[in-house]
Amino acid sequence: MSVAPTTWTIESAAEVLLNAEETRCDRHPVTEDWPGLDLTTAYLVQDELIARKVAQGEKVIGVKLGLTSVAKQQRMGVNSPLTAVLTDRMVLEEGSPIPMAELIHPRVEPEIVFVLGERLEGPGVTAETALAAVRSVRAGIEVIDSRYIDFKFTLPDVVADNASSSRFFLGDVERDPSELDLVIEECVLKIDGAEVDRATGAAVQGHPAEALALAANSLAERGLALEAGWIILTGGMTDAVFVEPGHPIVAEFTNLGSVTVVGE
Repeated sequence: MSVAPTTWTIESAAEVLLNAEETRCDRHPVTEDWPGLDLTTAYLVQDELIARKVAQGEKVIGVKLGLTSVAKQQRMGVNSPLTAVLTDRMVLEEGSPIPMAELIHPRVEPEIVFVLGERLEGPGVTAETALAAVRSVRAGIEVIDSRYIDFKFTLPDVVADNASSSRFFLGDVERDPSELDLVIEECVLKIDGAEVDRATGAAVQGHPAEALALAANSLAERGLALEAGWIILTGGMTDAVFVEPGHPIVAEFTNLGSVTVVGE
């Protein structure tokens, strides 16, 4: 169990959250100890956390949007989306198991995923200009794993924790965005063959490209941009479901194929 620092700083908060991840020991929200943690500072904690991961050999490969659906916002008790960072260590090949022994209390959620063909930099990015920068669209399943007890946190807490990032899977099907109507692209989520939820792309900010534009414009406020070749997870379409070892979870999309995962 990590020991709370006597003085909270950007560096000490990042250290506490990394330690929780590495030791698989969840904790109460940082804001309970550091009530002055605001959203701006939380993103600085996230930056420090990622810098430490990069120093350990990880490579930044993209960005994820969090809490882009009303269902997710309601479940987590927050009212706005957020951005976080993806690294190469988070990628799992379809067919490989979710490594339960490395995680605390993983949940999964289906996502519409963009792969960028060109750099996308705000401000002023619209859904139309964002979609024009997309090289391909894929199905995905994100494995989220909050470092907070029972997934309970404030918005600054979850931003500092890199939006509960953990692992993710990509489907094999790649489509040109011009071939799809992503507003009505549907995903049916099943566990052990039984449907547990379904949603369309409209659940993600009305259109996943709106989430992409939000990411570009939000990052621009911090002097950052989305780079060509990056993977963008646009946000969970449905509420997240817990992973139970040995019980296959399948996300079946209308035009993007399906992704199957199972905890080990």
